[in-house]
Amino acid sequence: MHDIKAIRAEPAAFDAALARRGVAPASARLLALDAELRGLQTTQQEALAQRNDASRAIGAAKAAKDEATAAALMAVVAELKESLPALDDQVRDLGAAMTAALAEIANLPAADVPEGADEHGNVVLHVNGTKPEFGFKPLEHDTLAVRFGYDPDAAAAIAGARFAVLAGPLARLHRALGQFMIDTQTATRGYSETVVPLLVRDNALFGTGQLPKFEEDLFKTTDGRYLIPTAEVSLTNLVRESILDAENLPLRLTALTPCFRSEAGSAGRDTRGLIRQHQFEKCELVAITTPDTAAAEHEYMAASAEAILDKLGLHYRRMLLCTGDMGFSAQKTYDLEVWLPGQNAFREISSISNCGDFQARRMDARFKARGEKGTAFVHTLNGSGLAVGRTLVAVIENYQQADGSVHIPEVLWPYMGGVTKLVPNA
Repeated sequence: MHDIKAIRAEPAAFDAALARRGVAPASARLLALDAELRGLQTTQQEALAQRNDASRAIGAAKAAKDEATAAALMAVVAELKESLPALDDQVRDLGAAMTAALAEIANLPAADVPEGADEHGNVVLHVNGTKPEFGFKPLEHDTLAVRFGYDPDAAAAIAGARFAVLAGPLARLHRALGQFMIDTQTATRGYSETVVPLLVRDNALFGTGQLPKFEEDLFKTTDGRYLIPTAEVSLTNLVRESILDAENLPLRLTALTPCFRSEAGSAGRDTRGLIRQHQFEKCELVAITTPDTAAAEHEYMAASAEAILDKLGLHYRRMLLCTGDMGFSAQKTYDLEVWLPGQNAFREISSISNCGDFQARRMDARFKARGEKGTAFVHTLNGSGLAVGRTLVAVIENYQQADGSVHIPEVLWPYMGGVTKLVPNA
């Protein structure tokens, strides 16, 4: 959510920042609504003051036995009581219209975000690890996975497209990856493990920015709740409508949960395999912090996600997303892209965003520094540490062997019950 006071103070700067995102100027429309709303509020306040003054004057007139004046004043109060509800409705409706207008506008990009229309404008910041070398043509993950317990036909019969059934050692590897991620983030990176609701109300999704703009990407239940598209929604909303002690920040939270997305805007993309699913698991990272530490926290969160890839020995790169490729709520985003030899390409495996105070304004989440009078909005950050299914894809593609087996990275052995490689099913 944007601050109308900031737009009022620098409308040209606001429009210039929107232009960097490829969004049309909006300050004139917003300021016209703002002026109308403030005018109505002034009229409302004046009417209330007039009613209160008249009410007090009635008592004085009656005490002075000035019945004519008292009657005239009572007529004024009666008229105001009749007109004020309509004025209250106008203020409420226009206030809601202002909130809706502000809520539909994406966050403004940070100054150091490169300008660009799409993913082609993203910038490589660094590349880690080395590409594996094969003495054979590496296979894509979906061809490999069916040998070890991936059954897309069974999933389709049960639920339709973009679902997966994993069985046997492959299912265990999937579970091992999730457990390894959550253990690493809690034991070595300082994130607090949290169990959160998978069903949330619409105000929670409004708070993190999925609603109202992206409702088509969500699964909605018959009682009006929504399945979470990411644990970011539940974790970030833990601080909604609260005032935190600055000394307790940053607050670092993590959760390993199923996630649910309709993938409404991805028709025809990654229809095979495990890359783009309606249901998947993810180890989510969320940080709640102060404005002056948010940039450092962004770097820390990105390093926390990279730690998983480093421990798994995977080749990857960090990308700085351009203005045209960032998510709605982000002011700056890093993507981690892992090398998939079967596809001979880098693919996204984590997205780590600094949202500034954009989500906090929508949730009314604040902090107070000790010794200071006022409060300020917290800054929120979120990222994947990592997406489990995509990490499974990366492991089986990068560790495939000439004999058709898949070597399991040693760091996962404690989670695999003695299984150190996947062997094709008979």
